[in-house]
Amino acid sequence: MISNVSTRMAALALGLFITASVSAAGLERPQGRVILTIEGDIAHTNEEGKAVFDREMLERLTQHTTQTSTPWTEGVREFTGPLGSALLEAVGASGTILKVIAINDYVVEVPVEDFYSHPVILAMKADGDYLRVRDKGPLFIIYPFDDDSDLNSEVYYNRSSWQIARIEVK
Repeated sequence: MISNVSTRMAALALGLFITASVSAAGLERPQGRVILTIEGDIAHTNEEGKAVFDREMLERLTQHTTQTSTPWTEGVREFTGPLGSALLEAVGASGTILKVIAINDYVVEVPVEDFYSHPVILAMKADGDYLRVRDKGPLFIIYPFDDDSDLNSEVYYNRSSWQIARIEVK
């Protein structure tokens, strides 16, 4: 009887150790619908060679709210979502360029440095409501345009892609 209990305890401890090791080495698996896939020069994955995120996983990253006007929306809006830098850290990104791909295959390149120089977010919400595809969702790159006049240029406007589905780190 004692050896049976000891064997079960050892098996439980081993299982917990393996689970903790997998979680430390990679990302958790999404439980909901995947809305973002990241691949390329990343160290942390949860699928073969890529990191996939559902909404809840993105909401567990460091969030930031930016109040700003944009060329595509009316007036000042409040955008909320994970900081781009938190997302890159979560996947262990080591590249210098992000190839951002929208649902309709529109592609824009964004320097990784932008995500560390400015509090750029992948907005999931506008004025407290989740962004839908018809509202430029599910993810919309938002720079703090009203906080830094240097960001009010075609260069940064062109990097503010919406309906983001994938990011390739190069």
